[in-house]
Amino acid sequence: MEPRVRAGASRRHPSYRGIRYRSGKWVSEIREPRKSSRIWLGTYPTAEMAAVAYDVAAHALRGTDALLNFPDQIASRPSPLSSSPTHIRVAAAEAAASLMPSSGAGDEGAGAASAAVATVAPQQQPGSYIDEEEIFDMPQLLVNMAEGMLMSPPRLSPHGSDDSPEVSEGESLWSYR
Repeated sequence: MEPRVRAGASRRHPSYRGIRYRSGKWVSEIREPRKSSRIWLGTYPTAEMAAVAYDVAAHALRGTDALLNFPDQIASRPSPLSSSPTHIRVAAAEAAASLMPSSGAGDEGAGAASAAVATVAPQQQPGSYIDEEEIFDMPQLLVNMAEGMLMSPPRLSPHGSDDSPEVSEGESLWSYR
């Protein structure tokens, strides 16, 4: 597969679809067909885990027409119970969890992998913890709000227009002298 490079794609993986690197983790999401909404698939310690999660979601939403990162492995991946975002998210998390490095691979990898499952698994249950900072990009949101505070507020009473009586100095188009 040849790497895809687009303008502004510096945080995306050069060869995997549907993933990007944010805050030291790989995140995966997919746009729902014929909608502007996205399904958040989770954060993962490796690009491959995020790419597999994307593959499961893409296959569930688009079927055999989906462009996949690992097309030869999709048959061995879990499929969602339905096309609901919750079921897609659960199946994507299961597929990514199957790639978790073994505990003998190193303490950092195992800890990061269990942290990734912890950030994805709670989203499966209604009313559970959702990482809003990750979803809403809170650091950037706070920066944007601070920039808004630096702007001067709009004037309460704008300057009069050329049509106002103060500007016309007694000259009127309809003068009856």
